[in-house]
Amino acid sequence: GDREVTMSSLHKSRIAEFQDVLGEPKIVLQKLRELCFSGIPFDGGLRCLCWKILLNYLPVEKALWSTLLKKQRELYSQFLKEMIIQPGIAKANLGVSREDVTLEDHPLNPNPDSRWNTYFKDNEVLLQIDKDVRRLYPDMAFFQRPTDYPCLLILDPQNEFETLRKRVEQTTLKSQTVARNRSGVTNVSSPLKTSAPNSLSEYEVLPNGCEAHWEVVERILFIYAKLNPGIAYVQGMNEIVGPLYYTFATDPNSDWKEHAEADTFFCFTNLMAEIRDNFIKSLDDSQCGITYKMEKVYSTLKEKDVELYLKLQEQNIKPQFFAFRWLTLLLSQEFLLPDVIRIWDSLFADDNRFDFLLLVCCAMLILIRDQLLEGDFTLNMRLLQDYPISDVRLILKKAKELQDSK
Repeated sequence: GDREVTMSSLHKSRIAEFQDVLGEPKIVLQKLRELCFSGIPFDGGLRCLCWKILLNYLPVEKALWSTLLKKQRELYSQFLKEMIIQPGIAKANLGVSREDVTLEDHPLNPNPDSRWNTYFKDNEVLLQIDKDVRRLYPDMAFFQRPTDYPCLLILDPQNEFETLRKRVEQTTLKSQTVARNRSGVTNVSSPLKTSAPNSLSEYEVLPNGCEAHWEVVERILFIYAKLNPGIAYVQGMNEIVGPLYYTFATDPNSDWKEHAEADTFFCFTNLMAEIRDNFIKSLDDSQCGITYKMEKVYSTLKEKDVELYLKLQEQNIKPQFFAFRWLTLLLSQEFLLPDVIRIWDSLFADDNRFDFLLLVCCAMLILIRDQLLEGDFTLNMRLLQDYPISDVRLILKKAKELQDSK
């Protein structure tokens, strides 16, 4: 009993510390970062608020918040209208069935500027997104559940336009095949996550007027792809948006929770601006690319634990076999969602953002060093592909020690 008492009083004083820092008219970012680095309490929507500040969505001057939020959320509604609703209305009005669609702009027009051409290209992207978001965290019911705030713009019963849901159904009927994603990141999902149903028929579709959380994530990714044609959608982005959306959509404060979709979109966009190089193949060998980061994991390991480093080298275990997924997806595939969220508290709070991620990867290797030193190639690959330690506090503590021992 005594331990519980001290825990809760410790917890209370921690919440109070956060409230103090967040209570200032101008938040001192450095103080906030230091607090968040050791984990943010869920209570009172603290984490949702801190993440929005750490991801540069909310400025440190609190007086600017309400105007900014209003503006961004209106902008997001605008995106929905332009990128989902208007094309959907155009499609419903023209209807592919009508024969008299003008020659200039009919569905089979090879002219690359044709609106239909864009429409069909988008469908490929949409199908890939659809396949991936339906599988988000199959071990949790959350993403299959209906949202508390269905998007009224989209679900208005008066609407006859083609929604993303209808688009997917029609496109799937037309082509049962989905092109492999272009980045060649085929095996990004971990063994834990692949137990999801494969065909559309195995999914329960929610009744009209409802939408599942995964459908919201689908919309966010589709709009991101439309606004960022240079990268569009690459498999794995669903794993980055998932934890952000989950965090905002479970905010205990309903004023914030209602706008989870728009807020997630902008926070995801900001986060992707920092990590998108990991998803772009052509940058691989440049300093900002993923290859450089993977090599940095090994050179850091060499500094901290040369014996383990040599062992992995000798077994020809290359960092791309495991560190590619760890780094690109910010460890979202290696741990259960609440643990991923705790790791992200530290990653977002880190001044040099993803330098700390490299240390976390190193800590993960060092914590299983004894097994790795004894294991052969096959055994070690299995350990790294399906990481055995689930205690993220232990991992973060180790990473912090590595950081302090520079």
